[in-house]
Amino acid sequence: MFTDAHVWEGTARRLTAAGAQVRAVTLAGPGRPRAGDGPEPDAGAHAEAEAGAHAEAEADLETHIEEVCAAIDAVTGAPGGTGGTGGRGIVLVGHDYGVHPVLGAADRRAERVARIVCVDAGLPQDGVPPLAAVPDQSVRALPAEEAATGTTAGVLPPPGREEWTRWGSTAGVSEEALDRLTARAAPQPLGTLLRPLRLRGAAAAVPTTGVLCTANGVGIDMVQRLVDLGDPALRALTGPGVTFFELPTGHWPMLSCPEDLAGVLLRAAAGEGHRLTPPGASGTPAHLHPFPLPVPELPRERRGNVDFYFPRPGGTKGIEGTERAERAERAERVDGPRPAVVFVHGGPVPAGAEPSPRDWLVLAGHARYAAGQGAVGVTVEHRLHDVADYPRAAGDVAAAVDLVRADPRVDGDRIALWFFSGGGPLLADWLAKPPAWLRCLAAAYPVLAPLPNWGMSADSRFHPVRALADAGHAPPPLVLLRVGLESPEIAATVSGFLAAAGEREAEVRVVDVPHGHHGGGPGDPEEEWRGAVREAVRAVLDRLDA
Repeated sequence: MFTDAHVWEGTARRLTAAGAQVRAVTLAGPGRPRAGDGPEPDAGAHAEAEAGAHAEAEADLETHIEEVCAAIDAVTGAPGGTGGTGGRGIVLVGHDYGVHPVLGAADRRAERVARIVCVDAGLPQDGVPPLAAVPDQSVRALPAEEAATGTTAGVLPPPGREEWTRWGSTAGVSEEALDRLTARAAPQPLGTLLRPLRLRGAAAAVPTTGVLCTANGVGIDMVQRLVDLGDPALRALTGPGVTFFELPTGHWPMLSCPEDLAGVLLRAAAGEGHRLTPPGASGTPAHLHPFPLPVPELPRERRGNVDFYFPRPGGTKGIEGTERAERAERAERVDGPRPAVVFVHGGPVPAGAEPSPRDWLVLAGHARYAAGQGAVGVTVEHRLHDVADYPRAAGDVAAAVDLVRADPRVDGDRIALWFFSGGGPLLADWLAKPPAWLRCLAAAYPVLAPLPNWGMSADSRFHPVRALADAGHAPPPLVLLRVGLESPEIAATVSGFLAAAGEREAEVRVVDVPHGHHGGGPGDPEEEWRGAVREAVRAVLDRLDA
């Protein structure tokens, strides 16, 4: 988006030194160089900047696909090329928006393409316009308005120097490189974003590599967790021809670490990289692990998107020893309406995932465990299927809480909310305006600020760190279950949240799982998890009883 071939200079120079033939393609658009308009991006690197045949604002995705096809046809020495049938074939590399014309061209020239490499970009789907992949949701709305009127002409202005983070993390990009990126940026034709990508199916057989820039918010472990959730659209990522690499940098690795990117591209061309496993192939996925503590046998009462688990006499059947006595004592302590703990799953979770979140053993286990301790345990299923769905998910949770408080068996003045993982941003509303009946907020291995590739601005509504820092009142007591082996990007949001809590002198109880991974894992120490979950639940219930 907004760039030309100059961004590839450093990477091209290193690839050329390694013996590769490199061709950097400048796609058509206003303000971008035509053939003969200037010197090559780096003559020493022998990287050729191909000019678009059209430089007008009317250029669209089809224009760009044709330009990449032309670049493929001009390459000699690769299978099917005009200069012979020898060679290793062509590796097509697409960054950000560029993966759309790359995939479209590979679909039409599949016999010439040895591998597709997606640099910090998703794998586009047939019939979906590139606009759907634009990270900044506020920016996405502008061309969407144009699309509603049937207009595809016009341009999207390039970002200013301080606006590049709306398109991805600039981690690792030097001030000088950022200045040059801004100076060379050109408008993006709206037609390139609004026209759906049309695929015939041939590209599906071409081996593919994803290069994930972890400082932008996504790593291999996160993609594996998404695959484990069962989204059919992601199942193709487990194919034998699909590999992945990680780079610990932001969204522009060709500017922040061109040498490392070149090395990864050479390894990708050789077929190397990490391979994902199909759901369940390497053991039980994290979200389907059993709850780590014994839970009572309690019936589930389902109403809409809410499941209730109520305490009952004899609900400690199957629980032995001291824990059974403690549960029985707490369960008998209250006569009448009980306090409730509402557990909110993370996400995004694909629509139609099976089993659905409310049936995950770990989520239902938390609710049953809380009920065994004398509270009403509640699980809520919400519609967070994409990072753009946080407003809808927040509405689902708020409506569910109203339903819980209206139940005569629940003490509506003693409610705790507990959020998991990607449900963490939903904390923000409750931090900004906590009602008097909200006695405690809890979070387990949460994301506590939008990740860079989510496309949320710094003033996003779903930013718990900012909500806590800006609140004009004392927040409710907080309980935070933190894993020691969290991904650096998520861990940074937790650190930011705790720093804000310290400045506000907020009451925070941190419960650590020192050797735990995000969501738990088969290799995690069970005793650590059991002790941490037990301590966190007790801390929440103590605040409900206070």
